[in-house]
Amino acid sequence: FAELVLDSWDLHCDRNGREHRTADMGCEQLVVRRGQPFTVTLRFSGRGYEEGVDKLAFNVATGPCPNETSGTSSHFVMTDCPEESCWSAVIQQQDGESLSVSLCSPPNACIGRYSMTLETRTDYQGSSFQIGDFVLLFNPWHPEDTVFMRDENERREYVLSQHGLIYQGTCDYIFSIPWNFGQFEDEVLAICLNMLDINPKHLRDQNRDCSRRNDPVYIGRVVSAMVNCNDEDRGVLFGRWDNRYEDGMSPMAWIGSVDILKKWKNFGCQPVKYGQCWVFAAVACTVMRCLGVPSRVVTNYNSAHDTNANLTIDRYVNEKGEQERSSWDRIWNFHCWVESWMARPDLAAGYDGWQALDPTPQEKSEGVYCCGPAPVKAIKEGDMQLKYDIPFIFAEVNADVVYWVVQGDGMEKQSIRSSDVGKYISTKSVGRDNREDITHNYKYPEGSEEERAVFEKAEHQKKSIGEQDEGLHLRIKVSEGANKGSDFDVFAVVSNNTDEERVCRVTLCARATSHNGTVGPQCGLTDPVDIDIEPRAEKRVPLRILYEEYRDKLTQDNLIKVVALLNDHQTGDILVAVRDIYVENPKIKIRVLGEPMQNRKLVAEISLVNPLAVPLNGCVFVVEGTGLTDGHFVKELEEPLEPQAEAKFRMDLMPRLSGLQKLMVDFESDQLTGVKGYRNIIIAPQPM
Repeated sequence: FAELVLDSWDLHCDRNGREHRTADMGCEQLVVRRGQPFTVTLRFSGRGYEEGVDKLAFNVATGPCPNETSGTSSHFVMTDCPEESCWSAVIQQQDGESLSVSLCSPPNACIGRYSMTLETRTDYQGSSFQIGDFVLLFNPWHPEDTVFMRDENERREYVLSQHGLIYQGTCDYIFSIPWNFGQFEDEVLAICLNMLDINPKHLRDQNRDCSRRNDPVYIGRVVSAMVNCNDEDRGVLFGRWDNRYEDGMSPMAWIGSVDILKKWKNFGCQPVKYGQCWVFAAVACTVMRCLGVPSRVVTNYNSAHDTNANLTIDRYVNEKGEQERSSWDRIWNFHCWVESWMARPDLAAGYDGWQALDPTPQEKSEGVYCCGPAPVKAIKEGDMQLKYDIPFIFAEVNADVVYWVVQGDGMEKQSIRSSDVGKYISTKSVGRDNREDITHNYKYPEGSEEERAVFEKAEHQKKSIGEQDEGLHLRIKVSEGANKGSDFDVFAVVSNNTDEERVCRVTLCARATSHNGTVGPQCGLTDPVDIDIEPRAEKRVPLRILYEEYRDKLTQDNLIKVVALLNDHQTGDILVAVRDIYVENPKIKIRVLGEPMQNRKLVAEISLVNPLAVPLNGCVFVVEGTGLTDGHFVKELEEPLEPQAEAKFRMDLMPRLSGLQKLMVDFESDQLTGVKGYRNIIIAPQPM
């Protein structure tokens, strides 16, 4: 027999892509998931494959120094009975000179970019042919994969969906912003794989790093470190919280991850300016979904940053309610991180499922700014010693806040106020634009036996004093319409829950604040008011917050912190109430004109009214949506937008993908920033 010579081959990128749910990544390369077969067709020249005469074998290899013991290369022959635990090749069908072969990786193979070679042997002659590259990803559809997720709707949301919502605001005013994850957009996969290749662990020991890429725990830890640049590791994002973003992009202005990842790549892996927690979390979510790990962004309201790990955050205010001294311990009005779904064979049973990963640089873990993966179950149970970083996240959702009032004579008095850290932990619902509250995954109900047991295990005594039913109560209310450009009222509401008249003194103070808990200049203060309250009655003390007072003091976070102090003359107790008020931006209106259909032109009309009493200068709309726009579309207004005037424009869309897509808009100007809007558009498939 003459030697068997390979003439050409077909990797069936399109068909394999559809079967492996990677078709949206484009057809330029073969992208498959581990543990699932894919088809390759070989065409020989001169004669076809003869069973019993010709021997065929394949080599696959990944990384710069592939070897079999590390699991980064494999040599396997054609067989009739493949084994699940290793690479295999089975003949599917033969048609003259062409041969279709089904290849399959084990479900615990290393992910990444592979090269593939075919070896042919006839009698004593042999040849080797390079047959292209492919990318192997994690496979949440395969029961043996450590990222296996049982529910198809959840897999659609957490692996395949390219857009979502991220929750922001305050625990009293929760809202969402749209986000374009775009994990299947052009170049994103290559950027994610490159991120793995320039991480410091890879540069230190390439062979060991590549051999550990079969483990989502390892990958999650690398991604958590690489999304921030605090280790001078060529990370993706530069964090900044001081409201000075002129030499980059304000963290509030982003509406998607793709732009950030492309900027990072195009500027030689220089950190992109600037990120804050939701931007770090969203970019990490894009990378994890792209690699095949089910992931979601979660938001924790009143999130504690406990630097000295004593689970107590002390706050000092004077008798006017102004902050007395700054502390490294912070309460963020919200903080976002990522949860990724995976088994934890490295831990005892019971810790599989959602793992918290936090790429925002806050504290070092094993010498690097990264956090997690921490099993959410371990956080709930207070299992502090498990890997990784449980104490830090436990504090974020469980620390106590104790308010101390520093009196005129320097005496400090602990106020009576229950702790409110770790509230309304939120994520987008599966398949719907609603908020799902997942607080119960992180903590037992407050005051329950289980909570007490967990705190004992974590060596934590609750320091904050729960409010008694008796006595005086203090809370802060906000009038309707805390809108940017308007004045609005806040009230200290004092309730007397006793059977006798009580006399007390109340002070209110308002200050601009940042989302990470930094307090800025004052924008409202009342003189102390003495009030007497009938038994079982309540009274309100108002504070009017004026636009002219807060206009130049508000940061881009749009937050005002109101502190109310109450001195109970009868008992000598001091009560403190604190509330973060979100000053609302105007709404962006989005209308869709025409019948939304795949590959057919569609028009969007986008408008916004200037609610301020001053003109807006440098107005820019940015529009983005995977499958709807090609990259992002920028519309700059040539003229200033006068007070109460409407800016309106139309743009053409060419929907590439069918199904539910999100069109997202961000508006920036000198006086109004980070204004967001979105519209769901259901695109009908192109008629066949």
